[in-house]
Amino acid sequence: MKIVIAGAGEVGSHLAKLLSNEEQDITLIDADAERLSMLDANYNLMTYTGNPTSFFSQREAGVARCDLFIAVTPYESNNIVACSIAKSLGAKRTVARIDSYDFMNPENTALVKQMGVDRVIYPEHYAAQEIIMALRHTWARNWFELHDGQIILVGVKLRKGAPIEGMKLRDFAYSNRNFHVSAIKRNHETIIPRGDHSLEDGDTVYFTTTRDNIDELIELTGKTQHQIKRVLIMGGSNIAVRLVKSAHEEFRFKIIENDLEICRKLPQKCPDCDIIHGDAREIEVLNDAGISDIDAFVALTPSSETNIFTCLTAKELGVKKTVANVENIQFIAQAENLNIGTVINKKLLASSTIFQLLLDADSSTAKCLALADAEVAELEAKVDSKITRHPVKDLNLPHNLTLAGLIRNDEGMLITGNTHIQAGDRVLVFCLSGSLNKIERLFS
Repeated sequence: MKIVIAGAGEVGSHLAKLLSNEEQDITLIDADAERLSMLDANYNLMTYTGNPTSFFSQREAGVARCDLFIAVTPYESNNIVACSIAKSLGAKRTVARIDSYDFMNPENTALVKQMGVDRVIYPEHYAAQEIIMALRHTWARNWFELHDGQIILVGVKLRKGAPIEGMKLRDFAYSNRNFHVSAIKRNHETIIPRGDHSLEDGDTVYFTTTRDNIDELIELTGKTQHQIKRVLIMGGSNIAVRLVKSAHEEFRFKIIENDLEICRKLPQKCPDCDIIHGDAREIEVLNDAGISDIDAFVALTPSSETNIFTCLTAKELGVKKTVANVENIQFIAQAENLNIGTVINKKLLASSTIFQLLLDADSSTAKCLALADAEVAELEAKVDSKITRHPVKDLNLPHNLTLAGLIRNDEGMLITGNTHIQAGDRVLVFCLSGSLNKIERLFS
């Protein structure tokens, strides 16, 4: 697939790196030649120095022949214009990163389409939805659902004393048939486990199961589900605004913001939220905001370090659930090893949406979750595809993937070695980064 990405900022560069690992034909357009040269030298992609909103630059970059055009410059208006030009030149499908929920509003869908934009990506909206999921499931690090929860993938951090700590995977599988261990995150590395692996203190374990078995999984992992009502947010960012607007009926929010000008604008954007002017890095400010009565603390400032360390402070002050926005991808592994609960990253969430388009362009139900060094996807098995020819144990699958569960006739079920995947099954696949494109061929 030929893909052109307009904008080599943080989101565009990250997408280009990920997609180049998937053996796609990638061209990256940006006006900053120095930024492009760094990517050109280290990744399997082409670069073109030019203005993404220029007809000339897009023609020279081969946009007319591309299957997918992705505009992720820092400016919403430029992304819309770039997509409009790309569509007029012949790009088959266009995607624009936007900064306003208006473009996602269903009543505006037709208008956005007329402008030449097939799909919009609003990372702040996806981040807010991820936070809401974390507030609903406080015991989990990650929560990923297929088909209204028919299949659920849960990432759980194991602590010393958990009932399954120290158990070999083959023993766990034999005694707990309602669960499938899809992956283990250990010491900054994601492992696709085998039977002789054990479940250790400090592991983040990714379990696949069905909704009926969630309570049992909470017991097995030694966790406790806390009900969240009162949420304190650090930073009046776009994510914070989207979070409050999306969930103000479910949770009671307070926002602490250090910038007075932002504080003055927040009451209009978030009328159902208490706004506090102050620096949440100061314990005195947290105490004045009522941290002792807060159920969850969400750190959404532009600084990853500030968000991580303030979540640690909130934990020390007795907050049950903390969520940190960590924009520096290199910090994610370290942050996940700390006791700060859930870590979110807008670039990874945007990547999930792009992978969804790549893997199943004809289906709106396809889903994908991009982790720091792994990917989770829902893939549909096609007629006569390799994945349907034999039971799973006889397929000789690569070691860097696991088939966790599937949806058949709208019913979720776990996959074992004896499972024979059928055409039309939607399969949950967990694999290491850079493998998804090759694995998708098994389903084609």
